[in-house]
Amino acid sequence: MVACRYDMLMTNENVKLTIYDPILAKTILVLIPQWIKPNHFTIARICITPGVLYAIWSGNWTWSISLFLLAAATDFIDGSLARTRKQITMWGTIADPVADKILISTAVIVFVAREINPIFSLIIITLEILISLTNLYRKLNGSMISANWAGKTKMFLQCVGVLGLFCAKLFDIDLFVPFSIGTFSLAIVFAIISLVTYGF
Repeated sequence: MVACRYDMLMTNENVKLTIYDPILAKTILVLIPQWIKPNHFTIARICITPGVLYAIWSGNWTWSISLFLLAAATDFIDGSLARTRKQITMWGTIADPVADKILISTAVIVFVAREINPIFSLIIITLEILISLTNLYRKLNGSMISANWAGKTKMFLQCVGVLGLFCAKLFDIDLFVPFSIGTFSLAIVFAIISLVTYGF
């Protein structure tokens, strides 16, 4: 049996808080009952994603942006909740990035490909697949590694890019489109950095 290497994995024993964790802990997180766990937010993100997909297909941009913001917020909250309450679990470490990729991939496939360019969308999805395969390979070889800073930055930029496209539709302001293109382009750069530096 291959022994897992946990030196790159954040656990409840070596947890490191981000800059915004103490702020959230004294504001939003205090409103969350103790019985609600970080994994509940991860599951909620997966469940909300079909709603985002339906809203996009139906052209309801108010619901699209509302549901996407709600889903993105769960990603922001679950990690901070896990770190501040020391409720990091192996399931959450694996499921959280999967939930992120489901949300972003859905928006990219059905929306970015249509509004910007299919090839642009293909590049984003291909990089996501490569990162996932790299993560799977390391796990199969006994390494359990937390998401690195480049991966988190990539996710943030992707969310901003999708929201920019939603705003372009909702408010009929074309200026948001080149803004989203620039944001997604920057996200691609961080995706490549994440892919190269994953586990190092």
